[in-house]
Amino acid sequence: MAIKQLSETLINQIAAGEVIERPASAAKELIENALDAGATRVEIATAGGGKTLLRVTDNGSGMTPNDLELAVRRHCTSKLDDSLFDIRTLGFRGEALPSIGSVARLSITTRTAGASEGAVIAVTGGKTEPVRPSPANTGTVVEVRDLFFATPARLKFMKSEKAEAAAISEIVRRMAIAFPAVRFVLSGSDRSTLEFPATGDDRLARMAQVLGKDFRDNAIEIDAEREDVGLTGFAGVPTYNRGNSLQQYVFVNGRPVQDKLLLSAIRAAYSETIPSGRYPVAVLSIMLDPALVDVNVHPAKSDVRFRDPGLIRGLIIGAIREALTREGDRAATTGARGMMQAFRAGTYRPQPWTPETSPFRPAQFDAMLRGVGEVPQASFAAFAAPSARTAVPAEHEAPVSQQDAPTPTPQSFPLGAVRAQLHENYIVAQTNDGLVIVDQHAAHERLVFEAMRTALHSRPVAAQALLIPEIIDLAEDDCDRLMAHAAEFARLGLAIERFGPGAIAVRETPAMLGEMDAVGLVRQLADELAEWDTANGLTSRLEYLAATMACHGSVRSGRRMRTEEMNALLRQMEATPGSGQCNHGRPTYIELKLSDIERLFGRS
Repeated sequence: MAIKQLSETLINQIAAGEVIERPASAAKELIENALDAGATRVEIATAGGGKTLLRVTDNGSGMTPNDLELAVRRHCTSKLDDSLFDIRTLGFRGEALPSIGSVARLSITTRTAGASEGAVIAVTGGKTEPVRPSPANTGTVVEVRDLFFATPARLKFMKSEKAEAAAISEIVRRMAIAFPAVRFVLSGSDRSTLEFPATGDDRLARMAQVLGKDFRDNAIEIDAEREDVGLTGFAGVPTYNRGNSLQQYVFVNGRPVQDKLLLSAIRAAYSETIPSGRYPVAVLSIMLDPALVDVNVHPAKSDVRFRDPGLIRGLIIGAIREALTREGDRAATTGARGMMQAFRAGTYRPQPWTPETSPFRPAQFDAMLRGVGEVPQASFAAFAAPSARTAVPAEHEAPVSQQDAPTPTPQSFPLGAVRAQLHENYIVAQTNDGLVIVDQHAAHERLVFEAMRTALHSRPVAAQALLIPEIIDLAEDDCDRLMAHAAEFARLGLAIERFGPGAIAVRETPAMLGEMDAVGLVRQLADELAEWDTANGLTSRLEYLAATMACHGSVRSGRRMRTEEMNALLRQMEATPGSGQCNHGRPTYIELKLSDIERLFGRS
């Protein structure tokens, strides 16, 4: 077949298939253009999930008539000179507007600050009309109607209007977090209005607008730097987690990205503190020299490639773990709130008291009602004493009078002083401004695990020699990468040697793992090194085993503890990083403030 030049319209429609996948893609490109134009207010209106109407209005710098005519031509942009190594804007490819115009009905109305009148241009299915004068405010209004009318096959792949509208909402949320000084308003006939007022330099306030006020109360600040790469943001405490990863936001030089390297690093940082199937909440911003990151990987610009991915991954994991060590052992406010709701949601409703309906009717009381005899004072003492099943006194071996009991100073300790043990599993401690309920098994499990992990990393792991070395055939590149980390593996009890150009011989394996699949482990390590340039699989296996041993070796539920033991447990929790959750990610304690308790009883 003869080779021929494709038409400009067909070229733009092909490009639109990569750049404009759905209405949310078009919204993203138009919002990026508004932000690059210096807008401080961006308003988005939609109808039909963005398929019928998508309008983006901004108060940016606007365009002249000559610029407007070029803006709808492919590969025309004001954001790029002659190099891709210094990209400091969100858009730069010059493909968005011509791509949208080739598959939809596009109109752009704009005016610069010094112009006496505005200008408008229309593009319908790839056909461009001349620029005309038009009344307009300073800034730009881009209106997209009937998206994909020129390529109806694409409409078959669209989701419901509700799903497409939700995708646009998510784009706006990401942009709002990235640019807190900009006011965003999202409205339309297919949604309720979503508004994010500008918060200036207060990024946490904007995050609270998008993620909810709970995030502000449960966020830990991240601020780290390594080799001129800066990492800032906020990460939620481990007990503040979600059922999906939708509340993980990562920005690279201000650009929202959804890169698997960055998201996997967040997952790895929380790997020992969050239950399986739960996801942390985090907002992270990476700042680095634009020459060290390639944002021109995909036309949608949601993926990036770093020159040193191992550095970026290590920075994220190290910074989050350091922050969790510093502050992550505090209880999430959602735990106390859940407790409050549980109390309020109780089904018990007290009935009017009468002697006949009261369950507390000793014989002496019945006699008093009949006017026969008096009730001895000792009778009331029996009913005032707590049930042995409901609350166990701290010194259960021998009753201690109130006068002889020690007087702890709760304000001296973050987790307070022990007051009682409930149901042989929960420790109740009094703090200066409330109370703390501790799950003794979960708390001790975490303490044992941290002690075992410290021992694991402070000295070489004991190894067991294989009677017959395991020979594993691998690609030569994988063998090179594995041997570069051989010393690190040897310290963890895995001794490997090169066995020819394309094979690895395993001489020793970690003794604590017992019988194991050495072939599977080494192949997993090779895959990790090829993907991330790090090999954490062996460490993870050892730590998982340590966690399992800690679970079986910790204080069991149902065991009565002395006051000294419980207080010692609390003091050790205060000194141990990550003690706010057990190895499985469940909270080890819940704190209830005195003000919350007073609200339960109507005192405030």
